[in-house]
Amino acid sequence: MTAMTRIIAITNQKGGVGKTTTGVNLAASLAATHRRVLLVDLDPQGNATMGSGIDKRNLQATVYHVLLGEKSIAEVRQRAPTAGYDVLPSNRELAGAEVELVDIEHRETRLKDALNGIAAEYDYILIDCPPALNLLTVNGLTAAQSVMIPMQCEYYALEGLSDLVGTVKRVREHLNPGLEIEGLLRTMYDPRNTLAQQVSAQLMQHFGDKVYRTVIPRNVRLAEAPSHGLPALEFDRTSKGAQAYLALAGEMLSRAKT
Repeated sequence: MTAMTRIIAITNQKGGVGKTTTGVNLAASLAATHRRVLLVDLDPQGNATMGSGIDKRNLQATVYHVLLGEKSIAEVRQRAPTAGYDVLPSNRELAGAEVELVDIEHRETRLKDALNGIAAEYDYILIDCPPALNLLTVNGLTAAQSVMIPMQCEYYALEGLSDLVGTVKRVREHLNPGLEIEGLLRTMYDPRNTLAQQVSAQLMQHFGDKVYRTVIPRNVRLAEAPSHGLPALEFDRTSKGAQAYLALAGEMLSRAKT
């Protein structure tokens, strides 16, 4: 693996925080800056797969076959039809992997081992983890160098965040000593909401420059894009949501230089 490849797990055990939206739109935004990107869909719901324009119902092989060692990533990955990045797709089958992995040797490092073979072909590998702290998420965290945490600025967010930070610490102690927190991303943000402002201020206080300056707003176009199988950038490039993810990609790239 080249030092240049950045492998980032996008995770939050709470559902509905914009995790998959972030995976798909960040992949598209990084691809738009001519970076080579692989998006790994580790969620059995297959939303990142569908949101990238790949029909999860017609897949011959998925990340499930990769985790069980039946296929290589090179055999399974597909090109997102419009957005210029590759996808390691997923569907319901992956839900079974959880059970089957339990008895397999090195079950926590299956994804890491599979990525080793192709990592050098990409600048960024983004892993969309399921909204649970299960064996699939542990595979994502073990394979990654860092964790991006999308979160809504709401009442229970900080509580969930401390659980997640605890999990990252445990994975670091037992499986992946180099695992860092890449950054916290405020999603579905409404600046008129007083609570959102307060939670946002608390995040800045606790995590400082780990909190991205870029904020992802609540945006109708961002919410509509997945039903068309398109990243927001392809669906409506001028929308506030698409522009916010382009800004996030820019912020990540400038951070990587420092």
